[in-house]
Amino acid sequence: MERLFITGIGTDVGKTLVSAILTEALQADYWKPVQAGLEPSTDAGTVRSLVRNTRSHFWPERYRLQLPASPHAAAAAEGLTLRPEDFQLPETDNHLLVEGAGGLLVPLAPGFLIADLARQLDLDVVVVSRNYLGSINHTLLTLEALQARGLRVRGLVFNGEPTPATENFISQHTGVPLLPRIRPETEVTPEVVSRYATEFRAWFEL
Repeated sequence: MERLFITGIGTDVGKTLVSAILTEALQADYWKPVQAGLEPSTDAGTVRSLVRNTRSHFWPERYRLQLPASPHAAAAAEGLTLRPEDFQLPETDNHLLVEGAGGLLVPLAPGFLIADLARQLDLDVVVVSRNYLGSINHTLLTLEALQARGLRVRGLVFNGEPTPATENFISQHTGVPLLPRIRPETEVTPEVVSRYATEFRAWFEL
């Protein structure tokens, strides 16, 4: 049974899209532990709108915070402090996708990072990378941070316009397995997600 934590090398690199594709590919349950920013849509709402299968269950967020900011700041704005003991995995017999917030070292609270949550939940990690100036550095730092914490990397997803020189270097330097790539799409629809889900399902040999 797959238990996966989806993180990215930064904000807006495609974590939610990859989460939708993997949720559809595995017909997995989906959980976003902390949602910071509720407008115009939540990540869970976006994933739900893109998934067609009837097996996936969408578990409610542990925290829904109004401010679109780092979770520790969004929580503080509401007089809250997020604590490690607040987070337990949903009890399910299905595959499970857990989507993080921002990048791996985003703070949930003082001394409590997204990386700490992934380690506490004991999940394999899928990293999403997108090419931009500095993305090699951010991708390698993310993978090194995972390794230093003893977290298991299930694979790396490149999202966006292909950049072979960058992607080949990262792949050869790290040896991390590459999941199917996601190409630029004019519009992300359930049909697009379903098409990619077929590729990802084959990667998982399901």
